[in-house]
Amino acid sequence: MRGVNTHDTFVAVLERAQRGKRWPPDAVLVTGDIVQDESRVGYERFRHILEPLGLPVYAVPGNHDDPNLLADVLRGGRFKVGGDARFDAWSLIFLSTFLTGEDAGGLGEKRLHGLGASLTAHRDRHVLVVMHHHPLPVGSVWLDSVGLRDANAFLAVLDAHTHVRGVLCGHVHQESERERRGVKYLTTPSTCSQFLPGSVFFALDDRPPGMRWLVLHSDGHIETEVEWVDLPAASPR
Repeated sequence: MRGVNTHDTFVAVLERAQRGKRWPPDAVLVTGDIVQDESRVGYERFRHILEPLGLPVYAVPGNHDDPNLLADVLRGGRFKVGGDARFDAWSLIFLSTFLTGEDAGGLGEKRLHGLGASLTAHRDRHVLVVMHHHPLPVGSVWLDSVGLRDANAFLAVLDAHTHVRGVLCGHVHQESERERRGVKYLTTPSTCSQFLPGSVFFALDDRPPGMRWLVLHSDGHIETEVEWVDLPAASPR
């Protein structure tokens, strides 16, 4: 994709993670845009790469995904699409922001109601919401035009539940970290190429592939760090 072999960069990110001091994690969180061509074999390959790790893998669809194929292939075993998960004092809620035929995301009344119900059900725990589209602007005009369309309604739901500690998003192919009303809003870099921060129009950054580590503490504090994965130069042919 745009000159990047996304299979190779994804594998390189996983291999770097496995060499790090934090390995193994409790789970892998996948924030969407897994397969650009919406092919079944793409999702099967994705599963084939992650399955040997023996870790829980939780995913949400991005605007470039096929949600039905994603849910069909990435289910069973240690894979799950959507829903929620519990880890010690924390609950993770996985939220689909997919809109058919749209690059932007949205929730709508039904999913917003479901989010509120889930937050109420987990009211005695710290909560991290995982989704694809970003609800807060990141400062890139073109990216913010295809963010979460009903962001204000989403934020209103979160404002009514003070046990939400963080929101993690994909979509923007860049690192960002902000805080709003005590909630940490994070975006994570892509395992392929990155988008140039602060750009008015579409532009690629020269940053390498990356990943974000999360440590969820029992007191509700989120410790997080982005790690960039420099790839070896291609051998001359």
